[in-house]
Amino acid sequence: MSDRLVTKIAAFWAVCALAFSLTACSSSAGGEIKIQGAGATFPNPLYQKWFTEYNKAHANVKFDYSSLGSGAGINQISSRTVDFGGSDAPMKDAQLKAAPGEILHIPTVLGAVVITYNLPSVTTDLKLTPEAVAGIFLGKITKWNDPAITSQNAGVSLPDAAITVVHRSDGSGTSFVFTDYLSKISPEWKDKVGADTSVQWPAGGGEKGNEGVTGRVKGTPNSIGYVELIYAEENKLPVAPIRNPAGRFVRPSLDSTTAAAASVSGQMPDDLRVSITNAPGDDAYPIASFTYLLVYKEQQDEQKGKQLVDFMWWAIHDGEQMAKDKLFAPLPNEVVKKAEAKIQSITFQGKPLRKS
Repeated sequence: MSDRLVTKIAAFWAVCALAFSLTACSSSAGGEIKIQGAGATFPNPLYQKWFTEYNKAHANVKFDYSSLGSGAGINQISSRTVDFGGSDAPMKDAQLKAAPGEILHIPTVLGAVVITYNLPSVTTDLKLTPEAVAGIFLGKITKWNDPAITSQNAGVSLPDAAITVVHRSDGSGTSFVFTDYLSKISPEWKDKVGADTSVQWPAGGGEKGNEGVTGRVKGTPNSIGYVELIYAEENKLPVAPIRNPAGRFVRPSLDSTTAAAASVSGQMPDDLRVSITNAPGDDAYPIASFTYLLVYKEQQDEQKGKQLVDFMWWAIHDGEQMAKDKLFAPLPNEVVKKAEAKIQSITFQGKPLRKS
């Protein structure tokens, strides 16, 4: 082989190597960034919409969110097996202290936990008092024609049938919101059961996720359960108006959820962990809640951290406009400002990932 041919071959492979190197660099620079999350099923319908829409404008950023329940979200963010957690239940002081770093609560939207039921013979909304709700889930009210229910529903023919109670079997923010409400309106519930993402239920059977409870109620005549509003609406299940502290029976809706938030939006604590169940106000629906993204204040990966911060900023601004279509109430302006400050406090090696 001539020296000239050897030189040409060497030059050819040198060009190929350079081209491969440039391609690899380009791929790395514009490569896919995967951000893992897990947690609450409560906001999952909206979060999936957000991830899809955000990806349209940021094609290299892919979110993978596992709808496992708030308990799983808290556990996984605490053990750093995900980049962010989702929870309707604010983390407890002990949980925050045990985490390997400071975890922030970023509120995203507001939702309503509704009492849904399957009564084929009843075609009107069934009004329920706090006492009736507590009695049913304590296992003390066992028949649909119990006076605690019939007394508030004149003209409605309720069956002499056993009530099948359905609750969550997994660690659940929806359960936390519901049991937080029950603990406020029933001293017996507070003493015997309490408020938590997972409790010892006095009655009924459990299912995983809002999806599981919805499916069980839909397929079981004479059953009752609690789910996030959109799960009942999308499955064409009825929801009960609940008597609020003002004495009015209020149906869960965007407006009544917003009314509940209005009672506390101006006085949220600095860490943004707050309960709005059983809120005052004529129009307030009593089983409402914020839902949160849980993130570390100090991020371990600069690239992921920057993308996560940018997404959360987008979510509490552009994303809020999509909330109502999924039957969630957007954050009040005062809460958006507080969430902005939290997002701007997120750092990598001590430096803010988003400039004010």
